Parts: sequence; structure tokens; C-alpha cells
Amino acid sequence: MNQIFTKIRQIWKTKGLRDKLIFTILMMVVFRLAAHITIPGANLEKIRYIFENETQGTSPLGIFSLLTGGAMENFSIVLMGLTPYINASIIMQLLGVIIPSIENLKKEGEAGQKKISQYTRLLTVPLAFVQSYGMMVLINRFSPGGAIVDTGDIAVMLPMMLTVTAGTIFLMWIGELITEYGMGNGISLLIFAGIVSTVPTQVAGAFSNASPPVILGLTAATLALTTFIVYVSEGDRKVPVIYASRRSKVQQKSFLPLKVNQAGMIPIIFAISVVSMPSVVATFFAESPKEMLRLGAEWVSANFNPGTPTLWYNVVYSLLIFAFTYFYISIVFEPKKIAENIQNRGGFIPGYRPGQETKKFLETTISRLTFWGGLFLAFVAVAPLFFERWISDSRSVTLFISGASMIIVVSVVLDMIRRINAQLVMHDYDKL
Repeated sequence: MNQIFTKIRQIWKTKGLRDKLIFTILMMVVFRLAAHITIPGANLEKIRYIFENETQGTSPLGIFSLLTGGAMENFSIVLMGLTPYINASIIMQLLGVIIPSIENLKKEGEAGQKKISQYTRLLTVPLAFVQSYGMMVLINRFSPGGAIVDTGDIAVMLPMMLTVTAGTIFLMWIGELITEYGMGNGISLLIFAGIVSTVPTQVAGAFSNASPPVILGLTAATLALTTFIVYVSEGDRKVPVIYASRRSKVQQKSFLPLKVNQAGMIPIIFAISVVSMPSVVATFFAESPKEMLRLGAEWVSANFNPGTPTLWYNVVYSLLIFAFTYFYISIVFEPKKIAENIQNRGGFIPGYRPGQETKKFLETTISRLTFWGGLFLAFVAVAPLFFERWISDSRSVTLFISGASMIIVVSVVLDMIRRINAQLVMHDYDKL
């Protein structure tokens, strides 16, 4: 405990780090305030009735509400959260594989990455505008007592859609401010803030609906899951690298750390966005005059509802996480570039020749690690769903924080700790 207080005092005395932390916290407070500003013209009582009495976490709205930190329940100006930006990032990642010009931008280093980021921002705007309409129509379909928003009146819908679009852009801007002036990785920190803000509600719901033994089981499962995630997230394969010195015959030994969970939280965010889409689309065909479309929509709603995950949902969700893990690693990890850097610095991996042989070794190693990393992510995302079903027949009892959310929270917290330690080390160097 004394070490914790010592670390806190050290952080507070480091002016640059203190300013970044304060700025980050203030931006998160702004985000949470925006999440409680209701769009004018909406029937807030009906919206809250939907979440309190109708869905109870058993509809696609539950997933979106989680990612937006309750902004949907307040019909907030940041109703869509960062979902359009996440979707735009997925699209840009896919286009980077298909379109050569975008793939070439990735090879241009920082300048190319800036252009890709700019394209992602531009793509976010039309996506947010279109998705805002779809979300309002979706919320209307869950309203038992008439429409919450008059989607047929353009004079009503257009200002609301523009407001929601502006809200998404506002959050995207806040995220970039945190990245530049705060603790970095601003988009992830905003998602983290949204998830953490729902934890008190989850805990309160568990205490009101569950018996003491069930609460004890939920607490133990949450702690065990957190420990497991931290353990695997920090696990890595240390590949030995030896650098030959030109001035002396002494060889310098180092290692290349390759993490088991190299992809972090990205595959789960991608998978949630994709696996939630079928049930959202199905709601638009639930009352179709064509029997085939109506029956198909009913089947999709019954089997791919994030709130009531079936075997089909869990299988597809797991496969998507596994596939996105390989896809993301294939984009961000470049064995050829790493092999060239090692060779240019006069280094080699024992037992493998520099160049092509080292590249093949790195490809094989990262492929094996990605396999276990994908299994880990899929297990953590799906296992809590089975645990909740086993511990409670009513399904009204859930973990204090889901497996997918826990991975995001742990990843962000570990990244924050590393950034803080790095800042403290830099501050100590500046003293010398």
C-alpha cells in the first residue's frame, strides 16, 4: 500500500505527467456530461421505459448501450458513441488489403498513416449520418406505445441526425485531443470510460436480483477472469537476438518480445460490430409482407441476438474473433520489415540466417502465437455467457463486467500503466 501512495506522489510531482492525466480526466468528464445531454424533441420517458421494462438487456440495443456508456438510454447527442468511427476503421483496414493505393500508404510510415487517419475521419461522417437514421428507426421498433421519433417527418429527423452525427465527430475530436495532449490512445480510453460507467448499474442489478451465493460466485468469477486476462495479456515469447559489435569481439544479447495476445482488444471490437448487425437488420424485416423475409428475420432475431446468445451466436462470434485476430495481426505485424531491421543492425536470431530465413521463422512464430491468442480472446468473450446461463436460470444475472468488456478494460489499464512508467523514466532521465 505504501508503494502505491509513493507512486501516486511521484506521479503528482511530475508536472508533465500530472498535466496529461488531469487533461485526460477532464476530457472523460466532458464525454460523460455529453452522454447525459438529451436530443431535443425525443420522448425520454418512453426511451427509458424500453430499457427498463422491454429489452432488459435482451436486444441489440443492450450492446450499443454498453459501448456508448448509457448514452442511448438518455437519447444523448452522442447517441451513436464511437461506433461509426470503429466501423470506418474496419472498412479502411479491409480496403487496405483490396486497394493497392491504400496499401502503399501504409508503407509510407507516419505520413501515410496520417492520410489513412484522415480518410477514416472523412468516412466516419457519412457513416454516422446513415447509422443515426437506422438507430432511431431501430429504437422506434422497440417502443410499445407509439413512435419515439417521427421518422417520417424530415423536419424532425434531419436536425436529429445532424446532431447525432456532430456528437460522433465531437467524441472523435475528444479522442484525438487525448491522444495528442493526454495519455494517448484516446479512442480506447473513451470506450473504456463508457464501459466502466455501466459497472455500478451492473453491480446494483446483480445485488437486487441475485442471492448471496450467486453474488459470491459472480465476484469470484469476475476476479478469476480478470487475473486470467492480465496473465495472458502480459505473456510473451522472447525471441533471442544477437548483435555483433564491430569494435569488439563481444556479442550483445537481446530479445524480441512477441506477445501471445498481439492483437489486444481490436478483434473483439470488430467482432461485436459485425455480429450485432444481423439482428439489427432483421428488425427492419420483422413485419415484412413477404413471408420468406419475415420468417428469415424471426430466425435471425432468435439466433443472433446479443442479449440472448444462442449456440449459433456463440459459434459465429468466436469464429469472427478468431478470424479478425489473424486478419489484424497480418496487417500490423510485418515479419519482412522486422527481419530487415535486425539484419541492418548487424543482428541475427541464433540458428537462422539473416534475411529470408529469419522472416520465415518470425512468420511461423507469430502464426502459432496468433492461434493461441485468438483462442484466448474467443474463450474470454464466450465463456462468461455459458457461466451466466449455468449460475442463473433466469438469465437476469450477469457478470459485473462481461469478458469482452474486461479485455478492453484490462488492455487500456495495462497500456496506461506502461505509459505512466515510461513518462516517469523519461522524467528521471531529464534530471540527469
